[in-house]
Amino acid sequence: MKELTVDATIENVAAVTAFVDEQLEQLDCPMKTQIQVDIAIDELFGNIANYAYNLEIGVATVRIEVTEDPLAVVITFIDNGVPYDPLAKADPDVTLSAEKRQIGGLGIYIVKKSMDNISYEYKDGMNILTIRKNI
Repeated sequence: MKELTVDATIENVAAVTAFVDEQLEQLDCPMKTQIQVDIAIDELFGNIANYAYNLEIGVATVRIEVTEDPLAVVITFIDNGVPYDPLAKADPDVTLSAEKRQIGGLGIYIVKKSMDNISYEYKDGMNILTIRKNI
């Protein structure tokens, strides 16, 4: 398991992505899978940066673990910002035209569809969101 703790700012999305990509490259991760993980990082860490601490700057920890059988990466995002379960909101109706859809929710929907598992819990004052992607 490896961990990175950084300020939860949009500027640090690139640092978090590079941290995870380094681990994925060591696993000879297919490019399609890496891109899906990178999109998930952009969405999830971006949401923490934009919303977890209101207008303040807090920290977020990103933890990456590798599991076997099947080979997968498990990435956990941890922050002690405002409690928020992004999985609780209903999925957007993607059958509607863009003009008729409500704003918001499409990013987390994409993450849910592209990852093999996603879970959320609020524990000990912390938001803990975990994604799993089989390699």
